[in-house]
Amino acid sequence: MPVDILATLLLTTVIQSIFGVGILLFGTPLLLLLGYEFSYALSALLPISIAINMLQVLKHYSYINLKLYKNVLLYSIPFIVLFLFIITNIHLNIGLIIGSFLILVALKSISPRVELALKAMLRYEKLYLILMGIVHGITNLGGSLLTALVHEQNQPKNITRATIAICYATFALFQLLTLYFIGYDDGMPYADNMLLLQTSVVVFLLTEEFIYKRIDNKKYTQLFAVFLALSGALLLLKSLNS
Repeated sequence: MPVDILATLLLTTVIQSIFGVGILLFGTPLLLLLGYEFSYALSALLPISIAINMLQVLKHYSYINLKLYKNVLLYSIPFIVLFLFIITNIHLNIGLIIGSFLILVALKSISPRVELALKAMLRYEKLYLILMGIVHGITNLGGSLLTALVHEQNQPKNITRATIAICYATFALFQLLTLYFIGYDDGMPYADNMLLLQTSVVVFLLTEEFIYKRIDNKKYTQLFAVFLALSGALLLLKSLNS
């Protein structure tokens, strides 16, 4: 078991256990920086991401925003599949744009102008979801746009996390299916995947019990804004240094 992959999974699992995203959003660029191929990184991260999200969904499935989830299925998933098919033929650096957008979303609670601008932008939800699918298929960073969309709706923490979790799990499931139909077979060995999965589940259960349960809705909203701002800043730094 590669120690660098294990360390990446431990860190990102804690983040995903709290916010519903993190394993793909942070794990993908970290593994790429460590020298792993994009498809190999997906094979290591996708099963773990799905497992953590499904545990979150099973616990709070009644809180899922079904209207948003149906729109994600309709408008985002086809583009995730399509652009994952062609990702090996193109290279597109859009971290600068996404990073700036996340910081903008994080600032909405302290700037009425930013809040009004975001509301105007997110009125075009179908177009936003299509863009999210394209971004996720190409870069695995669509989770950042998903969190921005759900955060803007100002829902209680269980609705926020459960909705993000079911959407994110669906992203990962269709990515895995796409890799399977493409015929990709150079991924992480099954035994290593299972060891990572078991370790991540333990990390999730500990995070759920000792961190997530102790965060009230107000703190969760504040932490989510910080999470978005940090995500945006990291994406900006990665884009400027690439």
